[in-house]
Amino acid sequence: MASNGTAANGFDFEFSSPRSPAAAAAAATAGGLVPNGLSKINTKKPLSREVCKDDTTAPLKGVQNVDELHALQKKKASAPSTPKNPATNPSTPKNLTPRAYMSEEERHKQQMQSISASLASLTREVGPQVVKGDPAGKGTASKSVIAPRLDMSDSALKFTHVLYNLSPAELYEQAIKSEKGSYITSTGALATLSGAKTGRSPKDKRVVKEETSKDDLWWGKGSPNIEMDEETFLVNRERAVDYLNSLEKVFVNDQFLNWDPENQIKVRIISARAYHSLFMHNMCIRPTPEELEDFGTPDFTIYNAGQFPCNRYTHYMTSSTSIDLNLKRKEMVILGTQYAGEMKKGLFSVMHYMMPKRGILSLHSGCNMGKAGDVALFFGLSGTGKTTLSTDENRYLIGDDEHCWSENGVSNIEGGCYAKCIDLSSEKEPEIWNAIKFGTVLENVVFEEYSREVDYTDKSVTENTRAAYPIEFIPNVKLPCIGPHPKNVILLACDAFGVLPPVSKLSPAQTMYHFISGYTALVAGTVDGVKEPTATFSACFGAAFIMLHPTKYAAMLADKMKRHGATAWLVNTGWSGGSYGVGKRMKLAYTRKIIDAIHDGSLLEAEYEATPVFNLAVPAKVNGVPTEVLHPENSWADKKLYNETLKKLAGLFQKNFEVYTDYKAGNHLKLTEEILAAGPQLPKDM
Repeated sequence: MASNGTAANGFDFEFSSPRSPAAAAAAATAGGLVPNGLSKINTKKPLSREVCKDDTTAPLKGVQNVDELHALQKKKASAPSTPKNPATNPSTPKNLTPRAYMSEEERHKQQMQSISASLASLTREVGPQVVKGDPAGKGTASKSVIAPRLDMSDSALKFTHVLYNLSPAELYEQAIKSEKGSYITSTGALATLSGAKTGRSPKDKRVVKEETSKDDLWWGKGSPNIEMDEETFLVNRERAVDYLNSLEKVFVNDQFLNWDPENQIKVRIISARAYHSLFMHNMCIRPTPEELEDFGTPDFTIYNAGQFPCNRYTHYMTSSTSIDLNLKRKEMVILGTQYAGEMKKGLFSVMHYMMPKRGILSLHSGCNMGKAGDVALFFGLSGTGKTTLSTDENRYLIGDDEHCWSENGVSNIEGGCYAKCIDLSSEKEPEIWNAIKFGTVLENVVFEEYSREVDYTDKSVTENTRAAYPIEFIPNVKLPCIGPHPKNVILLACDAFGVLPPVSKLSPAQTMYHFISGYTALVAGTVDGVKEPTATFSACFGAAFIMLHPTKYAAMLADKMKRHGATAWLVNTGWSGGSYGVGKRMKLAYTRKIIDAIHDGSLLEAEYEATPVFNLAVPAKVNGVPTEVLHPENSWADKKLYNETLKKLAGLFQKNFEVYTDYKAGNHLKLTEEILAAGPQLPKDM
């Protein structure tokens, strides 16, 4: 027997009980019920009681299949709308028609011609046929940019697809689709592997000794510049370019170095891996669409063919890896290493050459600025606390690693940060921890297979795990990354011998001496077989990247400090009360009090006393720091051992400086002698 009712949703319904097949068929004929004997539910929308809103939309028009539906998902980027007049835009290259006077097709063709020229083979004197877009994508352009000639090889008949300045999201897709070892971690960062090389290969780095730069560069003992000739460079360049041209697709980044607009450098990076493209997207300064359209010819180009080895039988090659720099051609070639840091540091070496030629000092330092506009530079080797002390929640971060000091003030060279990740924790370094999110590249880290949570303590792949992220991922960053002239220059040393004071004010000559020395100390246990502290020196706190003699950079630093009224400080974050194993590491709270006193200017008002041997000016008092800590000899129980250790460290400084004693800088022939006199002096009775 049927019964009727109204459901809670406002629809009327009726149902009937099961009946025989014959009866069901009859009922179906008479009343429209289903013929299989099952109950029928009828829904009728009441006209007077509408409760549910009808959100049905019209069906898609013109879509015949899934591919066409997917095509609607992607919206074309809007074109820039800031036309520039050539008469009022001096940065427009003479050989380029300004964007406002050029069609979209002409702009595209010009961009592709520039990239094809960068990939030109020296033997064939012509670039490959290039088209923009992913070869796996639907609707990829098939129009040739460079017409093939009869004298070309077969390789020139193929298309090389250019993936140009892709976004992080696009590069994620490319990496996960094509590169083994690429994964998205639990925080959204892209985990990658750099292959067999998990760090830089300084012994495989070569610089072409050619007529335009050879007299400026530092060669010989102590120099990081290992020479090669132009012909060998061209052999390696041809090998790299041929490899890149043989690929179906290459990644091209056009970006900038240096936030100072008057001294910005245009760089082009051509690589085979999405990982490398995303890394450089993060590390260089990202151009706006308008800047990209006026980019023109780059000032420097990197050919990263790191998956392909160099030829071991080529002159100057000592392994299957070679990183080659040609300042005359303004090119860098990478073969046999996929470690992305080679690109970052290679460009830093270029800046160490180009900027001093303009009277601008390039610096391997951190930099921050107080709310009153006071800027501080932080120099220090690994383990000295440079990152910890330059990252201050009460101050703005200008940059963590590479800077320029020009007549305009300081500017960050890079657009990102390259942080060490080993033993990273949210408690110790919350800024870096929180910056590891979507868009960040994580190199060689280990993560849990299911959750994708990274274990930063795991050294299974390497201890040199790294994170590369845009600088705007740091919350207190100063954008743009520029600031006024520095007020303080802080040289950090982790003295494991325990004889340097926690803080001392340096004279100009002492500043040059300790800047050239670039001292810190490794502690026992960090290197196999080391049972006592080991002194480490790195000229200008970055010897692997400098191109000129260290004295030139030191003289520029002293001159800029003098002209702009900056003060230099030597801060020891190492041991107190004895060497490593006897004394204790300087409390971070004490070091922070010292840095605060430097920032607020109170340390300039203190009374100073000179120390023996190093002749350092030590303040008599610093608020929050015990007096006995300020003078190391007072905290040592064994005074005789203190004097012996002090003498030993002074001797190590003197021995290290021997490589610089025969250099004469500039017109001041006695500069080297003045710098030497500012170093430690050993009395005969010690």
